Amino acid sequence: MTDLNSPLDRTQIYRETIRHFLGCVQDLLEDPSVSEVLINGHENVYFERAGKLEKYDRQFPTAAALLAAARNIAEFVGRQIDQDHHSMDGRLPDGSRVHVIIPPCSRMGVCISIRKFTKSTFDLDELVRLGTLSPEAAEFLRIAVKLPKNIVVSGGTGTGKTSMLNALSTAISETERIVVIEDSCELQLQKPHTIYLEAQPAGPDGRGGVSIRDLFVDSLRMRPDRIVVGEVRRAEALDLVQAMLSGHTGSLTTVHANTPRDAAVRLETLCMMSDASLPAHVARMQVASALQLVVQLSRFRDGSRRVQCVSESLGLSDAGQYVFQDIFRFVPEGLDSHGRLQGRLATCGNRPTFAEEVYSLGHQNEIRLTQDLFTPP
Repeated sequence: MTDLNSPLDRTQIYRETIRHFLGCVQDLLEDPSVSEVLINGHENVYFERAGKLEKYDRQFPTAAALLAAARNIAEFVGRQIDQDHHSMDGRLPDGSRVHVIIPPCSRMGVCISIRKFTKSTFDLDELVRLGTLSPEAAEFLRIAVKLPKNIVVSGGTGTGKTSMLNALSTAISETERIVVIEDSCELQLQKPHTIYLEAQPAGPDGRGGVSIRDLFVDSLRMRPDRIVVGEVRRAEALDLVQAMLSGHTGSLTTVHANTPRDAAVRLETLCMMSDASLPAHVARMQVASALQLVVQLSRFRDGSRRVQCVSESLGLSDAGQYVFQDIFRFVPEGLDSHGRLQGRLATCGNRPTFAEEVYSLGHQNEIRLTQDLFTPP
């Protein structure tokens, strides 16, 4: 007999019902080459493949059918989607991230955006194979993670920040205890001693919500060697920055920003959103002290995702401005015959300030391709 209160049975039931309601896009959801499915009202469906958007040749039969799909997803994740709740975030039974927004806020009708869940197998070598990184940059980042340095992965939507964070985490020692904190579980660290914490929205009665800030307090009591935050979006940035400053080095996170300096400014702004009433100059000083490396990702016109630069934070100038030096920067070399961007991630001639730490901490055996960056003291 099926036990409707069993989490496994409940998930299986909704797996089938959601599959039914999303039937017209099921081929896209099952296609491993498709990364996102974007439903803009019942008549227009787009999908992303290899970094480029394409229009799908199928549509939902009616607006009511699409609304029924949205409500079924909301029921599965325990949220509401109605005139008092115009949008919601959640996950499909397979782990794919989903956002729903309904009229009148959406003038196109019900819009459903699905970021598909894919099991991560990315490590830094795989990113080299895909052309996202150079072998030298991969070695540099591997050493930086081991040292351990606080690293922020910065980029716009769909630039591959989560994949990069997963790849960076593979350089963490298997003897370390990692606590991962996320709004919605996406990271899949390939490490044996990893604890995953996920924020929870409040229920319809406004109770039961658990924020990333709440989980951050919990994480500090769990003896973490590393704290990994999937993405900083709100005032939890202050908790992360202060943890970086108070001994939790080697922290990793992502942020939405277009340049390393913008990433620092974004963190500063988020820190000031906390209830600590932090003065602007104090927030800036703390971010400048905590931030050590920024891996900046970009998505180019040909759909490729690449590292734009790897930059080291050098603190603040005398005028109180963030100072960065590029260690690597992407140098474009034109398009090939298929319209694909060619280029290389080249060193910039700048030696990182932590070069000597590689030797004092015993990681010199890791150096094979980056001798110029890590000259012996």
